Amino acid sequence: MTVEERIAAAEAALQEKFRRIDEIAFANQEKVLAAFRQEEIALRHFMPSTGYGYGDEGRERLGNVYARAFGAERAVVSPAMLSGTHALTVALFGVLRPGDRVLCISGTPYDTIRSVIYGQGNGSLKDFGISFEVLPLTPQGKIDLCAARVRLRSERFQMVYIQRSRGYELRDSFTVDEIGAACAAVRESGFTGCIFVDNCYGEFAETREPTDVGADLIVGSLIKNPGGGLAPTGGYIAGKARYVGMCEDRLTAPSVGGEIGSYAYGYQLFFQGFFLAPHVVAQALKGALLIGQCMGELGYENYPALDRLPPDITRAVRFDTERQLTDFIQSVQDVSPVDSFVKLEAWDMPGYDCKVIMAAGTFNAGASIELSADAPIRTPYVAYFQGGLTYEHCKLAVRGILKKLTA
Repeated sequence: MTVEERIAAAEAALQEKFRRIDEIAFANQEKVLAAFRQEEIALRHFMPSTGYGYGDEGRERLGNVYARAFGAERAVVSPAMLSGTHALTVALFGVLRPGDRVLCISGTPYDTIRSVIYGQGNGSLKDFGISFEVLPLTPQGKIDLCAARVRLRSERFQMVYIQRSRGYELRDSFTVDEIGAACAAVRESGFTGCIFVDNCYGEFAETREPTDVGADLIVGSLIKNPGGGLAPTGGYIAGKARYVGMCEDRLTAPSVGGEIGSYAYGYQLFFQGFFLAPHVVAQALKGALLIGQCMGELGYENYPALDRLPPDITRAVRFDTERQLTDFIQSVQDVSPVDSFVKLEAWDMPGYDCKVIMAAGTFNAGASIELSADAPIRTPYVAYFQGGLTYEHCKLAVRGILKKLTA
């Protein structure tokens, strides 16, 4: 079977899932459009501001649009949050106080946030006397609701932490339904504190967000899903107004909170990217399904399972050797619109405890909503494929990958 025939067969097998993804995109587009209309977005909201940014309507309306679309009371959306990890850090230090206790019920958090939690002498949560306990997942890679109930009934915690994506783990990411069930179990245990969700990679993959099913705060990056490939930088925090207000006080200062914050380049790309995000995410989801279907037929273990819709834009593919892994990552770089000529090397990337190889031939540096792939150089050898502004680009990437793997 030729590479083209493999791709055609995979597309035929995925038609029903593609149709359902289109339905999700339509529902999310309707929701986002409604938020724009309700906020009466106008050209003046795209204008830049400088200095303190007092009375910056663009900043305020952008947050309101996010809040409406995500079913939240309030949101702060800011280019001053430089990555998903930075946005998570702002939110954690905004809500938590010395002596507080956090229970993470979604397994070990992603690499780059671990130093924020456990670092020694770097201003981490641990340095401020804030404890962070991790509950292991079940053998099936699911949240252990029974264990969570037991811990929450026997001990006092101020925050329950959930990471929606798999990070660098070889398992499925969590669906909104699973997060909703976890939120319900947490509340049933008598917990009254903040349910906090790292929402990175998951926005618009389903018709609901964690704030629709019981989460008090969700946090993410604008160079992932909600930026739609246009936002050049930034992050967001959305949820209950009192918690978002605490985060704004940490992002700026307690005396001014969300009343300040300017952006000298204007907000058009942030608004326009969010408007396009439902469609762009759908393109990435289809691309992730195509690579999963094709790699599965070649015998490569990959997640999420192909009998379900993906709950986020990432796909994990396991390889037997480091060479197979790096060849896969290089194949993605080879079909990138930017820096396609670059020969990749693993490097000591900040925030990780091992070398990482990353394909990121993207218009916005490191943007995960654009077609990219990365992997830690450690066993098991797992590559993480994500993003894709267009399905056509994803398909071209799959063709290049298959040609290299089947040569």
